[in-house]
Amino acid sequence: MSEQIKKLYAHFLRNPIVSTDTRNLFPGSIFFALKGGNFNGNEFAEKAIESECSIAVIDEKKYQKNESYFLVDDVLKTLQELANYHRKQLTIPIIAITGTNGKTTSKELINAVLSQKFKTVATKGNLNNHIGVPLTLLSIDKSHEIAIIEMGANHQNEIEALCKIAEPDFGMITNIGKAHLEGFGGYEGVVKTKNELYQFIQQKNGILFVNDDNDLLKKLSESIKKIIFGSAKKADIIGLFIESNPFVKLKYKTKNETISINEKEIISTQLIGKYNFENILAAACIGNYFGVPEKNIRAGLENYVPSMNRSQAMQTKKNFLLLDAYNANPSSMSAAIENFAAMPSKNKILILGDMLELGDDTAKEHDAILDLIHQKKFEKLFFVGTYFSASAKKGNAKTFRNTEEAKEWILSHPIENASILIKGSRGIQLEKLVEFL
Repeated sequence: MSEQIKKLYAHFLRNPIVSTDTRNLFPGSIFFALKGGNFNGNEFAEKAIESECSIAVIDEKKYQKNESYFLVDDVLKTLQELANYHRKQLTIPIIAITGTNGKTTSKELINAVLSQKFKTVATKGNLNNHIGVPLTLLSIDKSHEIAIIEMGANHQNEIEALCKIAEPDFGMITNIGKAHLEGFGGYEGVVKTKNELYQFIQQKNGILFVNDDNDLLKKLSESIKKIIFGSAKKADIIGLFIESNPFVKLKYKTKNETISINEKEIISTQLIGKYNFENILAAACIGNYFGVPEKNIRAGLENYVPSMNRSQAMQTKKNFLLLDAYNANPSSMSAAIENFAAMPSKNKILILGDMLELGDDTAKEHDAILDLIHQKKFEKLFFVGTYFSASAKKGNAKTFRNTEEAKEWILSHPIENASILIKGSRGIQLEKLVEFL
């Protein structure tokens, strides 16, 4: 490690608060002047120093006014190297999580369970990229006992790069589906990138947590040390799905136990969707591995309340809503529709937004979702966005170019006494419709 990083790390130990945004500064903190598509953080370095930051890390010499400005070749690279150097000083277990769907929910559930016994630190929100991972690592202090790091990617080799920064001891892939196909260069690119986590854990002789019900993950992890969870009898943690109406209920046991029919053993979560069963079971598996008592695992799972427009159920004055509008891709969209179709609710309505970043597969994947909808015999359909609108011309559906158009229609045609699934990519902003439903 360079002398420059060691010098910066010595300063970090005295002032262990890092900021990349002048709107959120603390006296004594270290400001990293990152660059973006529409801004140059170097231009805000002076403001950071005036706001009592201890130093500002910059990479353009013309902004260096005195010793409070720490000049480096590349601010982003320096942030990542500092985070990796800090990680090398840590002795606590670090768990990395990636996947196409469910990684943020899984991370939150795992944190909810492990925090019943340990002082944990976990990725905030979905700050899971080349900036968020270093910031999470730098938030770990001597009091923490376990860290849970979420890793996201939309291009090949990104998970590998994040692993080199975080050097996780444990890893989990929630699933591998069709998302960001444009950036990954197709589905095979998605598989290769997610598998970068498995490959790193194998090289480090670490341990994986693997869903035994997922054939692809089983195949990719064949030669790697692992703990398995799933519905099969050979799993280390065996789960039994009870229902999702709308909240998921389940039981689980270790391989040497038997699942009784005792009602008291049922875990009643506050998560909607059968697709969350595997995320919940993963958290139970990891909690069990780290010695969290069963009653505390239950408490962590039952008390976790989803937020940020992910897997949320809400009863308004007019309707019952299933809101899952933080993100959408073909696999998560199909799972949500399948789950909604299985629910015994009456007067079901689908409000779906476009799935973005699918590249050349955009039309094909939207058509496939339409086929599933017709197979499930949904009749009341609302589509928001140009892609679904183009596909939906084949059927009987109400289409809108954007959320604003949908809002205006709903205001003039109120919807009442319905169960409504709201699902779409983040860019469509379907959550804006909630207050009118």
